[in-house]
Amino acid sequence: MIDIHDEINLILGNLPDSPGVYQFYDKEAKLIYVGKAKSLKKRVSSYFQDKHLNGKTTVLVKKINDIKFIIVDTELDALLLENNLIKKYQPRYNILLKDDKTYPWICIKNEPFPRIFSTRNLIKDGSQYFGPYASVKMMHTLLDLIRELYPLRTCSHQLSLENIQAKKFKVCLEYHIGNCKGACEGLQTVEDYNASIQNIKEILKGNTSTVIKNCKQLMQQFAEKLDFENAQTIKEKIELLEKYQSKSLVVHPSIHNVDVYSFTEDDEIGYVNFMKIINGAIIQSHTLELKKKLDETPAELLSFALIELRQRFYSETKEIYVPFQIELEIPGVEILVPKIGDKKKLIELSERNVKFYMLDKHKQIEAVDPDRHVNRILHQMQKDLRLQELPVHIECFDNSNIQGAYPVSAMVVFKNAKPSKNDYRHFNIKTVEGPNDFASMEEVVYRRYKRILDDSEALPQLIVIDGGKGQLSSALNSLARLGLRGKVTVIGIAKRLEEIYFPGDSIPLYLDKKSETLKVIQHIRNEAHRFGITHHRKSREKGTIKTELSEIKGIGDKAITQLLTTFYSVKGVKEASLEAIENTVGKSKAKIVFEYFHRI
Repeated sequence: MIDIHDEINLILGNLPDSPGVYQFYDKEAKLIYVGKAKSLKKRVSSYFQDKHLNGKTTVLVKKINDIKFIIVDTELDALLLENNLIKKYQPRYNILLKDDKTYPWICIKNEPFPRIFSTRNLIKDGSQYFGPYASVKMMHTLLDLIRELYPLRTCSHQLSLENIQAKKFKVCLEYHIGNCKGACEGLQTVEDYNASIQNIKEILKGNTSTVIKNCKQLMQQFAEKLDFENAQTIKEKIELLEKYQSKSLVVHPSIHNVDVYSFTEDDEIGYVNFMKIINGAIIQSHTLELKKKLDETPAELLSFALIELRQRFYSETKEIYVPFQIELEIPGVEILVPKIGDKKKLIELSERNVKFYMLDKHKQIEAVDPDRHVNRILHQMQKDLRLQELPVHIECFDNSNIQGAYPVSAMVVFKNAKPSKNDYRHFNIKTVEGPNDFASMEEVVYRRYKRILDDSEALPQLIVIDGGKGQLSSALNSLARLGLRGKVTVIGIAKRLEEIYFPGDSIPLYLDKKSETLKVIQHIRNEAHRFGITHHRKSREKGTIKTELSEIKGIGDKAITQLLTTFYSVKGVKEASLEAIENTVGKSKAKIVFEYFHRI
């Protein structure tokens, strides 16, 4: 056990084995952390066990001076209470909600001949509110559709029957231009107006199919009475509704009243996208940002966001789709992880939205605060590659792209995730005869870091070797000879599937193809390849290097460079298909090269 105050020990001994919320206070009696638990006794005690602590949690525990707790009936109650306490007190070590906007609603006013308008203030006067709308554009689209379908009053007159009968009001311009039916002068009945309001409520609930069905019945009634003018008006409304419905529909309409959540994260922020689906159409969508404080897991962040978003958008849906399993039970609600079909498509759509949102945020940060952007990328690389330090200085070696009598190698340097071209170096291989890629790598790595040690220069935090396990092993041999094995992280990246190899681990790491870490590694690898090819071309022009490709009549330096850039080596060119070579140097030169290597 960590050495703690006797009072803390006493509290830990008396904690109940019940669901609840615990609160940590520092020596100034300031609330610094709020958490929830299935079992208060087990969860709170776990903080004072040596084996579980990460760096951030260790700092938190050292500051705990007092513990308070609240017992609740269920884990859901604990989660709701935790959420409310965090929003109210914003403790230093808790997840921080990044947006605190007041979102607009559509109000149907509680009054005779109800008005419909947008508002950010909810007044408890019996009015009905629909929303809130995270997208103001979506809200205005709905309001525009409603006004086009149903002429409603916009005036603030008290349209009681007594006032109308007393002829206190006169129709205004809105009546004369067709935006209102003149209820103020009794030109529209309460029943007709309320029928429009009822249809509007169905539209706002997402039930456009119900409104279309009702409109078709009404159109048929007008047609049977030979009232073709009104029938045509209703038909135009149906067409508008169907057009709106087709634009909104994302999956089969049988998927009704479902909430969909997805998650992505970077080193600092967790992002959760929420979509409400009614009859196969998205009627609400919002992405929530959660600032991480204690290395919270994706499941913890998603659970917290789910409860917050259900409260914020007043969702009472009985079915929820999430991208992975979470430890959360809501009575009467089914939480599913879809695997196939339309349900899975909704998760994928939500994931595209949340990833686009995150990338857009990154671009904004890069534009206004480039230092923060670089720092975030470096922290993400440190996490993904399990590095002890931030990879501020990275060096990459490449010699696999050159095959010839006198091969060369290239080394490029990235500092703060960007090329540092003044530090680039190329090497003519001195001790290796013929195209021996492994031996060449061993020589170059040894020469590079022998020079660094002799000159007392700083080592990089990360060395990237362009190649698989063989090239990585060769580089490690040189580092071991220099006494640097284990003092700097070395990884290999294989070209075909972009596998990342670590020393002593036969199973490669596969990073997400859209990962920023992989993009930086690919960038430095491609830069090393480009730099090496450029040096190879210049050396060949001087006559210092001769490759088999140089022996092919009709193939010049430009074509040779294109072939080596694409296929990395003469061997790669030999093994390439005619079509692949054509795509690189054109049909005529491809025929010459292909026939040279495949002559019978």
